[in-house]
Amino acid sequence: MDIDTRLLRYFVAVAEEGHLTRAAQRLYVSQPALTKQIRQLENQLGVALFTRSRTGMTLTEPGRVFAEHAPELLAGWDRMLRATKSDASRAGKVLRVGFIASAANEFTPAIVAAFRRAHPDWRVDMRQVGWTDPSAGLADGDVDAALVRLPFPGDDRFRVRELFTEPRWLALPADHPLAASPDIEFREIWDEPFVASPPENGWWRDFWIGADARPASTAVIGAIARNTDEWLTAIANGFGLSFTPASSARYYPRPGIVYRPVRGIGPSRVAVAWPASAETPPLVSDFIRCCVEVCGAGQDR
Repeated sequence: MDIDTRLLRYFVAVAEEGHLTRAAQRLYVSQPALTKQIRQLENQLGVALFTRSRTGMTLTEPGRVFAEHAPELLAGWDRMLRATKSDASRAGKVLRVGFIASAANEFTPAIVAAFRRAHPDWRVDMRQVGWTDPSAGLADGDVDAALVRLPFPGDDRFRVRELFTEPRWLALPADHPLAASPDIEFREIWDEPFVASPPENGWWRDFWIGADARPASTAVIGAIARNTDEWLTAIANGFGLSFTPASSARYYPRPGIVYRPVRGIGPSRVAVAWPASAETPPLVSDFIRCCVEVCGAGQDR
């Protein structure tokens, strides 16, 4: 019997949460979609895994047996994938580094240069990932390390070293009434529509619409963007405003868009993240060291 590992991950989330709504929120999927997947798994197995009630989802006896073994199976599968991809990378003397566009910054060339000086026979493969994967490839085991913006969904599954903080500024259409202001008070824009990343990005999306610093009911979504080009286009077309790192004013100057400092909201944090294996590979440790030395001392986690 072949079972999609995605179904196992959905099962584990529901078993641990004991509730479909909470599990769906944790997985960043809709509740109807999660219900459908759990039923598909039960049909494939030919057993009922849960007893459903108004209060939640309770494991049946077969479900408890399945729950004992599923996490171990998934962990083994993940270890196998990571080991296979990492071994292929080492054989080719390639260090795979993922990054979100906004996390690649002025320090990145110096970090890569420092690593190359220490390992001149190795190549650094910088892999840009769209906003649909805030882990920058770590979640799928596609990279050895990643430059990321904190927080992102599942960041507690990885080791993280914070490198520096950067103020959150506001990107807005040049013809917006607040565009002429030297800086903007956050409360002034609570009722403004925002350009946001997809909802499945969870905490990462919430952070970049300022939901960490205001009532959730005040967040209005004017458009969805999955990458930097879509984001800039949506703002220039007047679909909404957006929080962004202060450095975006240098990286993404564009006619029709202005960037302004914002008062009343905290900064963004840039970090290097890597898999939480028992022992960090020496080459990854050297890359992390280069990040810290170039950016300044950070906070381990």
